[in-house]
Amino acid sequence: MGSETIKTGRLANGEAQKSVHKEKRGLSSNGMNGKHENLGSNRAGTSSSGEDYDLMMNTGDVDGNLDGDIEPVFKKARQGDLTFQDIHDKGDLFDEDDEDDSDWEPVQKHVELIKWFCVNCTMVNLGDGVICDLCGEHKDSGILRLGYFASPSSQDAGCSELESEMKGKNKEMHSQLSASNSLTAIGFDERMLLHSEVQMKSHPHPERSDRLRAIAASLATAGLFPGRCYPISAREITREELQMVHSLEHIQDVELTSHIFSSYFTPDTYANEHSACAARLAAGLCADLASTIFSGRVKNGFAMVRPPGHHAGIREAMGFCLHNNAAVAVLAAQAAGAKKVLIVDWDVHHGNGTQEIFDQNKSVLYISLHRHEGGKFYPGTGFANEVGRNGAEGSCVNIPWSRGGVGDNDYIFAFQNLVLPIATEFAPDFTIISAGFDAARGDPLGCCDVTPAGYSRMTDMLYTLTGGKLLVILEGGYNLRSISSSATSVIKVLLGEGPGYELGNIAPSRAGLQTVLEVMKIQMNFWPSLGSSYAKLQSQWGAYCNTSEKFLLAIFQFIQFLMVQSYNALLSTF
Repeated sequence: MGSETIKTGRLANGEAQKSVHKEKRGLSSNGMNGKHENLGSNRAGTSSSGEDYDLMMNTGDVDGNLDGDIEPVFKKARQGDLTFQDIHDKGDLFDEDDEDDSDWEPVQKHVELIKWFCVNCTMVNLGDGVICDLCGEHKDSGILRLGYFASPSSQDAGCSELESEMKGKNKEMHSQLSASNSLTAIGFDERMLLHSEVQMKSHPHPERSDRLRAIAASLATAGLFPGRCYPISAREITREELQMVHSLEHIQDVELTSHIFSSYFTPDTYANEHSACAARLAAGLCADLASTIFSGRVKNGFAMVRPPGHHAGIREAMGFCLHNNAAVAVLAAQAAGAKKVLIVDWDVHHGNGTQEIFDQNKSVLYISLHRHEGGKFYPGTGFANEVGRNGAEGSCVNIPWSRGGVGDNDYIFAFQNLVLPIATEFAPDFTIISAGFDAARGDPLGCCDVTPAGYSRMTDMLYTLTGGKLLVILEGGYNLRSISSSATSVIKVLLGEGPGYELGNIAPSRAGLQTVLEVMKIQMNFWPSLGSSYAKLQSQWGAYCNTSEKFLLAIFQFIQFLMVQSYNALLSTF
């Protein structure tokens, strides 16, 4: 079945737009277009083009279907009577010393190159190896059955024994729990797994259903869900609820995809016939979790949903996102009585859609920590000077990292000196975390270095802000081992377990400290509580700079010393 095309301004068939996946014969490496960095190739040395096929067919004709007048020529050749005219007429059908030319093969055997995709990170691997070249995951890893508890470096061999052991422990634990103990709710529905890209391009799309499978497997193996967490039944969000966030035209565009086999809003934001339902279920779960938590029926919750939402704006879908789940949750919490809502977005990409929706709303504080690199990292928004507008200045706080590789220390340092002071002064009634785990160590798109311990620490720091009324909504995260271990660590904090390690003295990187200072200087105009810590951090920055200058001076002096020694050694030879 082929893809159909929707003739609207936003939604188009993948063939009608310039594809993010560039096809070349042989190996090809594609760069970032949108959020999808293609690490593999579409075809890897296994060509079956018409050109090669014709060559083999023609050669076969020469070998097995020779014309009747060719036989005398071979007879003449064997008898030594061949003339130059015979050679000219019959061309290169044979070699002068045909019987001795054992090196010549008219049809070369075609060798197919083995290609497989890593279940953990989708990286394309070539050859008969069993370990992924990028993430080190085994080709037959059991991560979809046991989550991150499965061994990364061995095949799915010992999974049955471990599964049986964990099921026994989970059954015993579940019998000891009562409904009153299940204060952490989890929203999940298997119908969200049906949202998928119909036609695989260069390699599997990073936003794939295995993301939820790996998290669910990890939670089940750990005995958290089902077990210690309370399940929330899913419902589809209504059009009326969505219209409080999105334009009617955008809602209709998403609904239209349910009648189409395959379609694309952008080259990397796909939809199939199940996508609209999955998006409505995700939004409905987030809305119900928010109202259930704020009303006190459960203490907190985790929305294990897809497609993600924080790039979806008022009028458009982009960045793998169709409906903005966090925005829907905010309005549901406010409908339940919350006056002020805090959104902390730690996805590695800036949540441009969420910022757009609440850009002029003083009752919602949006704080985003994201890789930015001066606007060169997707989606290019989220500069530090984007602070809200039309009377809502200060309601938007962007912490844009200037480089990749950012890890726990920089994130927690930013939490201590920006996120918590501003959030405390804002005094929210309800907190939502847009929890993308693509800044996690090993993620193929984020390329940063936050660990599960870092995520659990950040969750713990936000936990007390609103008396534990906290909703965590899944956004990005494309390494199955990283996303499942990080999500499990966060849910353990929601259940009341400690974050795993003490803070101690957090020393940021020089680039991290510089980013925090730049944001602080801007946000001091709206949040006076930052004033005192800004002066202290400036002195710390001065120490960084002085240390750097002393280091460079020491290097310069050492180089001078080596030059003098070399010069003296040279003089001694004369």
